[in-house]
Amino acid sequence: MTRIAVLGANGRIARIAEDMLLAHDDIELALFIHTENELGADIKNNPRVTLVKGDAKNPDDVLAAIKGADEVYANLAPGRDGSADIVPMAKAVVSMMDKAGIKRLIWISSLGIYGEVPGEFGAWNAKVLGDYLINYRKAADVVEASDLDYTIIRPAWLTDKDEIDFEITAKGELFKGTEVSRKSVASEVVELLLNPSEEVRASIGLDKPGTEGDKPEWMLSNSTEHLSE
Repeated sequence: MTRIAVLGANGRIARIAEDMLLAHDDIELALFIHTENELGADIKNNPRVTLVKGDAKNPDDVLAAIKGADEVYANLAPGRDGSADIVPMAKAVVSMMDKAGIKRLIWISSLGIYGEVPGEFGAWNAKVLGDYLINYRKAADVVEASDLDYTIIRPAWLTDKDEIDFEITAKGELFKGTEVSRKSVASEVVELLLNPSEEVRASIGLDKPGTEGDKPEWMLSNSTEHLSE
């Protein structure tokens, strides 16, 4: 039995990934949350699921969530009102994984943290996201400076399309498309958790092929919505 700790388990990508993971009978999940309201009864009542409540900035809470896990999937995000900074979360995750002796980490980040998004779309993305990109880059730097077997995932702007359709760009390569479905990101998260030797100590961009442009096809009412996972 493989035990996976999911930090930020209420996130929309995370909830899709959790359903995919629980389709495998040899997977147990420890779900780290602030509140369980957004988790469905099928998740909360699953005998292979343990719920842990806490604050991702608190190292002791993080340790309680990941203790005994084989892998960690961090689906964390800053508060929309700026009340929560993702950098302390990254520091808590890295330090507590070291303390617990866990090596494998999947970390959700954002496109644009390396200035890898070209052209008008890159300029628009940087303008809209502003300090979010700065903080996501700092958090990624914390992860990359660790000795963990991490994979950082940098999704394009997220959609709720019921599709798995994506391409991967490596760190140092220019980003391509403008959007990608949450289901696509979740599928790659699950692939990496089930095959932990893949994309180790890598930072990968995910986008849907053929979505190049100056902006995503659709526009969100909240410009940081894609960071809410």
